[in-house]
Formats: sequence, C-alpha cells, structure tokens
Amino acid sequence: MAKIRDLPNFKRPREKLAAQGSQALKDYELLAILLRTGYQGKSALEVARRILKRFSLNKLTNLSFEELAKIKGVGKSRAATIIAAFALARRASPDQKAIKIKSPEDAFKVLSFIRNKKREYFVALYLDAENKLIIHKIISIGSLEASIVHPREVFYLAIKHCAASVIVAHNHPSGNLEPSENDLKITQKLVESGKILGIQLIDHLIITDEAFISFKKRGLI
Repeated sequence: MAKIRDLPNFKRPREKLAAQGSQALKDYELLAILLRTGYQGKSALEVARRILKRFSLNKLTNLSFEELAKIKGVGKSRAATIIAAFALARRASPDQKAIKIKSPEDAFKVLSFIRNKKREYFVALYLDAENKLIIHKIISIGSLEASIVHPREVFYLAIKHCAASVIVAHNHPSGNLEPSENDLKITQKLVESGKILGIQLIDHLIITDEAFISFKKRGLI
C-alpha cells in the first residue's frame, strides 16, 4: 500500500476529515489518524486495517494499555494516544455523564441488583479519575454463605479498563449486615494490592435485601 503522503489529498485521512467531517471516514481511517505513522513497508492505513480485522472496534476499546502496546505497529506511545481518545469518548457520552459515584449511596444505586440474590455475588465498580463509572463487573458468584474472590481478579479488570479507583460490594443472602472475618481480610488484601498498583479501593459495601453498610463510613478502609 502507498504511503499516506503519496495519496491524493482527498484520500488522506486528516485532509478528508478536515474537508468532509469525521462521519465521512471509515473506522480504519479514524484509527490511522491516531496511529499517525506505520512501520517499515506498512502505512498507518494498512496497520489500522490489519488491527480492525483482528479486533472488532468494541473489542479494541476494551484492550488494556499492555495489550495495545504489544500490537505490531502500535507501541507504547500510540497505545497511550488510542486509550486517551477512547476514554474521552466514553466521558463525553450521555450515559457516562449520568453515572458519577460521589457517595456510598451512589454506588448502591448501581449495585442494588444483587440485594435479592440467593447466592453471594461479589461485584466491582471501576471508576475513572473523576469518579465516573467506566464499567461494573460480577467478579464471582459463591454459595449461600460465601463468595470466593482474589485481588488479581479485581485488579486485572481495573488495569484492563484503565480504572483509577475501585469500589467492591457483595450481598449477604442471610440478611446479616455485619462483616465477617473473611470480609475484613479480603478488604485489607484489596487495599494493600491497590496501593502497590496505584489503584485505590475506595469502598466496600455489604448489601442485604433491606439495607447496606459502607466500610469507608465505618472507618474500616
């Protein structure tokens, strides 16, 4: 494929965007603008085509920095540019604007779907630097009395989604709001793991059918 600078102006992604608007560009052309250049023998357009043939656009937006950087023709600098562009797009979307977690009550509104579960669900909310919700995920589903969770499962997704902080929660089907010894231990492990990774555990909620408690409000975090 010819180098982008050898193409006529109307076929160059930047010039095409300036003249016709972003809606006139295909996905690979928009990605090529973020890539800026290709590598020896491959133009940015060709690299972008190859990436989108391998990953759907939705899959691409969910790749971690490390996964993006390993793709041939991307590297760390371009990976940072792509992730920043996707993050800005998410923050600008109406849905994301509406979900900002400022308090345990805000978190509970998102997490209340586990209050009536008959088994113990362990769920995490992943937030950006402005405490806006990036995504929430069910980490594990346990028995009637306990769920099994490891810090790596929580923070793997935090890293993958470039989260700045995390809130976790689990339900107690028994209706007992008091944290168990295991609840306290896993919370401490998550706090310590978060400090190492630079991703803060903001809170841990225990949820029952009728109420919830916040570890942060109780001074347990």
